[in-house]
Amino acid sequence: MTIPFPRSGATTSAEGGADPQSGGPQPRTYQVRTFGCQMNVHDSERMAGMLEDAGYVPAEGEQADVVVFNTCAVRENADNKLYGNLGILAPVKAANPGMQIAVGGCLAQKDRETILKKAPWVDAVFGTHNVGALPALLDRARHNNEAQLEILESLDVFPSTLPTKRDSVYSGWVSISVGCNNTCTFCIVPALRGKEKDRRPGDILAEIQALVDDGAIEVTLLGQNVNSYGVEFGDRQAFSKLLRACGDIEGLERVRFTSPHPAAFTDDVIDAMAETHNVMPQLHMPLQSGSDTILRAMKRSYRSTKFLGILDKVREKIPHAAISTDIIVGFPGETEEDFQATLDVVEKSRFATAFTFQYSKRPGTPAADLPQQLPKAVVQERFERLTALQDRIAAEENRKQLGRRLEVMVTAQSGRKSEETHRLSGRSQDQRLVHFSVPEGAPAPRPGDLVTVTITEAAAFHLVADPTLEDYSLRRSRAGDAWDRSQAASCGAPAPGSGGGRKGVSLGMPSLPLRTR
Repeated sequence: MTIPFPRSGATTSAEGGADPQSGGPQPRTYQVRTFGCQMNVHDSERMAGMLEDAGYVPAEGEQADVVVFNTCAVRENADNKLYGNLGILAPVKAANPGMQIAVGGCLAQKDRETILKKAPWVDAVFGTHNVGALPALLDRARHNNEAQLEILESLDVFPSTLPTKRDSVYSGWVSISVGCNNTCTFCIVPALRGKEKDRRPGDILAEIQALVDDGAIEVTLLGQNVNSYGVEFGDRQAFSKLLRACGDIEGLERVRFTSPHPAAFTDDVIDAMAETHNVMPQLHMPLQSGSDTILRAMKRSYRSTKFLGILDKVREKIPHAAISTDIIVGFPGETEEDFQATLDVVEKSRFATAFTFQYSKRPGTPAADLPQQLPKAVVQERFERLTALQDRIAAEENRKQLGRRLEVMVTAQSGRKSEETHRLSGRSQDQRLVHFSVPEGAPAPRPGDLVTVTITEAAAFHLVADPTLEDYSLRRSRAGDAWDRSQAASCGAPAPGSGGGRKGVSLGMPSLPLRTR
């Protein structure tokens, strides 16, 4: 479905003004702003890749010629966040008639015409099934001088076939499926992303190999329900086979995945995790609620006993596994007894971290029409009790890491106090955030390199290592070399110690926050 909306003041050229140095046309700049989950982050990498493929360049400090919002529809304030940002840009665009604004993602798929009615200065609206249409819609809006709305009801091209501009050189997302076949009553994602579509294993492994060839040493396999992979082509052990196949890729040091569904989590996956050398000892297992009554109302097809049994099996095979989760507080009809059941399961589960959410009533979901919607004050009070419990558990679990030597992959992001502490940051094999110092006289690592350090301090949301020179070990990696090449390419300088080879491609693995609030 495509609906044109009249515009005024739009330019008719896909190029910007004149380049003051060459006199030729100056490339138009872009910025992609992302709200939502890992799937949205990865979709944004594709949007950036397609725009650069079409000749756009990233905006560096200045106001971008094209601003793209990649939206989420899961949280209650998603609409407010989008329209607030669009409102801020309205006068900016009025002062810059050639500027364009596009809105894509889950909220665009859901709200469709509403976006252009509420924000008529938007130039293009596209959905989750036609991410690849973005450059064409922008061109069409400029040429026709009218806004373009294009929403498809099913996937036209599997997103992983599109150009991708990834955010880091050392690790990346790899989609193995899109869509979801479950019917959780609180979730609007299946309605917006459609039924599950699985990629062929060979295509997935080829993409992983390409990332490794460009310097990545870590990948995260991504799907709405990643462990149901294979349902479309009838192989119930396809996901465990895929994990094992990743173990055969030379140079791939870390494999992660998110997010599995407890109902479909099988023993062959646990065995593959334990027996495949580069699958990391880390698992994100969404609980949502510890009450069987609420799980039933959510249409989550497992119960608390099964959930705890999965964790027991994982820890039996992988003793040092760090397990994280998602929890919703205040689902309609949740009693104090139901909430206490959640607290009990959290206490037993010993999560390394938890992403906790207050229930949001989302139009279009079955739960939005359920009776017994809880007062905000009740939900808030329960939320605070849950986060206090989980903060205590996280701190206790992190204190168990004191004195352990951990291998940490250095990231480009530093902690908030890095200027004060002079520490760098990275992720351990189990995905814990580690801030570490480099001893005087020791070589400094690059993003993508690996250091081995002994943990000296522990807090609820991070670990600290201040090693001596003797305790500090650095392993320079191919990913660090790729970082050097990318930095050299960005400033036009030769890459020191790069050893030649083709230019690295930016690969993306956004950091996952460890906080529960």
